[in-house]
Amino acid sequence: MYVRVIPNNKGKKNTFFCDLVESYRNENGDPRQRVVVKLGQFDAKYVPYLKAAFAKDSDPAEVFSREVGKYSGSR
Repeated sequence: MYVRVIPNNKGKKNTFFCDLVESYRNENGDPRQRVVVKLGQFDAKYVPYLKAAFAKDSDPAEVFSREVGKYSGSR
């Protein structure tokens, strides 16, 4: 599972819609994704925390530090 981050292009600037997504393969072996839960709209400063919380890595601090730069830029 991973957090899918979608920029909000129509509403408030510097916000993102986040979903918790599960990857799987269908009967034919093709890769697919299904949304497990829609987490809602978040400001850019909270997105790295979400990604770190749901990361498979053993160290969430490492994931957080890697993700901070992606969402801290201006739009």
